[in-house]
Amino acid sequence: MAQKTRVQDYPRIQDEKHKYYGYLDEGRLNPHIYKLTSSELKTIIIDAIDRANKKSGRSILGDIPEDVPEEELGKIYKSKGKELFQYFVKYCEDPASTAYQCLGKHYADIAREQFRNKTLQRERMNTGWRYQFIAKGAAARTKRFHSISDINSAEADFNATIGAPGIKKIVNIYVSVKNRTNTMGGQDWPKAIRALEQAANTDKNRTGPYICVFGIAMQKGARMIKIEQRTGSPYSHNTEVWLSDFFWPFFTNFSYKEIITEVLSILLQRGKQNAKVQDIPKELIDSFGECCRENGLIDEKGIFNDSYKLVALFCAKKETKVKATGRG
Repeated sequence: MAQKTRVQDYPRIQDEKHKYYGYLDEGRLNPHIYKLTSSELKTIIIDAIDRANKKSGRSILGDIPEDVPEEELGKIYKSKGKELFQYFVKYCEDPASTAYQCLGKHYADIAREQFRNKTLQRERMNTGWRYQFIAKGAAARTKRFHSISDINSAEADFNATIGAPGIKKIVNIYVSVKNRTNTMGGQDWPKAIRALEQAANTDKNRTGPYICVFGIAMQKGARMIKIEQRTGSPYSHNTEVWLSDFFWPFFTNFSYKEIITEVLSILLQRGKQNAKVQDIPKELIDSFGECCRENGLIDEKGIFNDSYKLVALFCAKKETKVKATGRG
C-alpha cells in the first residue's frame, strides 16, 4: 500500500460545525486588492483563445498556407483523408454498433460524420486549454499572488503561491484545470489526485505547505473533496475540487458568469470564427474512401456492405489495424 502523505499545515477552517470544516480557509489568505480592467481581461482572453487554437490544432486540416500549389494541396488533402480513416478505426467506441450503423451508407457520409467527431474532440481540448490560460493569465495580474508559474510536470497546469497575514510560510497551490468533474471517470480521480500530490511533494522549488486543486472551469458550485466510497475517507486531505463559483473568483477576482460572458463577447466580435463549419475537401473524402476500398469495406458504389469486415478491422491488433493507410 502506498504511503500516506502528510497532512499539510496551510490555513484550514477550524470550526467543526462549518460546512467546509478542514478545507482551505480563504479568509486567512491575502485578499484581492486589485480588479483587472475590462480591457486587461479582454487582452488575456484573446491571448488565451489564440494560444489554445494554436496548441490544439483545432482544425483537422491545420494551418495550410494560401500559396501552396494545387498539386501539393491535393497531396495534403489525401494525407489528411488517411489520417481521418485512422481516427475512424482507432477511436471507435463500440465496434459492433459502429459496424451496424455504417452498413448501407456511403463512405462520404461516414467521412463527414468522422470529420465532425474529430473536430468536436479537438474543440474539447481547445476549451480546456483556453480556460487554463485565462485563469493563469488573470491570476498573474491580480496582485494577490506572490507568483504564478508553469510547473515542470504533466500533472499540474500551473502553480500559485500566496501569503497569509500572521503566517510566515507561503502557501503553494498546485492547480489542474478541468472543464467539468465528469471529464474524468470515477475510477480516474484517485490516480489523478495521487499524481497531482506527487508533483507537489517532489517539487524541489517549493518552500512551505501545499494544497492541490482541481479547478473546474465550467460547472457551477463551490467546493468539494473527493471521498473514497468504501472507507468514507478523503483520497487526500490536501486536495480540493474547486467548482466554477469558487475557482474563478479565487484566481481572477471575477465571477464565473463574468468570465464566460466576456469570452462570448470576444467570440462574437471575432465573427464566431471558432464556431465556423469548415468545408471538407473532396480529395480528403475520396482519400478516406480509398482507405475503405483497400481494406475491403465498401462495394463498387462506395457503400459499406459487410459489417463483419468492419468489426474485424476495429478489433484487429494495432499493428495491422490500418495497414492500407501507410501507402503514399
